[in-house]
Amino acid sequence: MKKDTDQLTFWEHLDALRGTIIRSLVAIAICMIAAFYFKTYLFDYIVLAPKDTNFISYRVLCRLAEWLGCSQLCPDSFSLSLININLSGQFIMHFNVAFWTGFIVAFPYILYELWKFIAPALYANEQKTILRIFVSGSLLFFIGVLISYFIIFPITIRFLGGYEVSTSVENQITLQSYLATLTILTLCMGLIFELPIVIYFLSSIGLVTKQWLRHYRRWAIILIMILAAIITPTSDPFTMIVVCIPLFLLYEVGILVCKK
Repeated sequence: MKKDTDQLTFWEHLDALRGTIIRSLVAIAICMIAAFYFKTYLFDYIVLAPKDTNFISYRVLCRLAEWLGCSQLCPDSFSLSLININLSGQFIMHFNVAFWTGFIVAFPYILYELWKFIAPALYANEQKTILRIFVSGSLLFFIGVLISYFIIFPITIRFLGGYEVSTSVENQITLQSYLATLTILTLCMGLIFELPIVIYFLSSIGLVTKQWLRHYRRWAIILIMILAAIITPTSDPFTMIVVCIPLFLLYEVGILVCKK
């Protein structure tokens, strides 16, 4: 049954939306303050961890190489040195990382607040569908974030951090460049992993079908490559290919979840 929301005035709806926005911002602020306070753990064990050989993704590859008897899979010793060239650079980066960490951690709660705002205007069957979409959206977002952090970002910095055109040119990577790459890749991959949800929604209202998606698969691959070139912070083809692979897999998953 649909809840009676027709009696609410425009200003009452606006007040409810304002409450949703305020609570979401408060949740982000609380998570941001916590992230700002635990600076040492946040940077040394999470943000900066992929720049050294001891990172868990590299250790897993080495164990896999040992188990398969293929030493080539184990990455060589790697350590990326970072520098800061701005007086306020480290403080600004600390603030930025704390903000985006707060946003990522608070993301499920933000979706919950959105759900509470729109749920009263929906029928019972619509509420179940939207709730599944919100839950799936949260899971897909975090899967995208984790894939970026544990796979795409480490591969990117190992390749670009060790790449050189000449031994006479030394790489000096700034903290700002490192964090910009991490932030852009992580957030973009988290949002892009919502693609199956978008396809499911479009199929529900009759805008796309399984046959249509299969027919335009080749064009989708071209668009995926363009999108990957846009969201990657570097212009090298290696990073673009690494981003393209999960995007194409998401497109195929979208075909599977398409309703018609």
